[in-house]
Amino acid sequence: MASRSGVVFEDFFPAMVEKLGTDGFMKELCNGFRLLMDEKKGVITFESLKRNANLLGLQDMSDDEVMCMLREGDLDGDGALNEMEFCTLMFRLSPGLMRSSRKWLVEALVSEM
Repeated sequence: MASRSGVVFEDFFPAMVEKLGTDGFMKELCNGFRLLMDEKKGVITFESLKRNANLLGLQDMSDDEVMCMLREGDLDGDGALNEMEFCTLMFRLSPGLMRSSRKWLVEALVSEM
């Protein structure tokens, strides 16, 4: 799977959801966000993503590719990714998750009742 920036990602998310369940997967996404975020700012910045890209196996990404990733997920235009933007981007980058997201929404709503 390729993002608009041309960076190719292998889609492991559906298998992770199968193994961890919806709640466990969402917890892991949040853990991933915290791993990549700038601890002082509480968001993923260009600097924090560049610094931690090796944790994702993306240490060879150019500055332009890192900026493209940030722009792709930056919904509010502040130049950084908050937790919601990060999770939304991860779902958008996973066709398997997009197909299954309606089922998970229904499960979440039922469990809240």
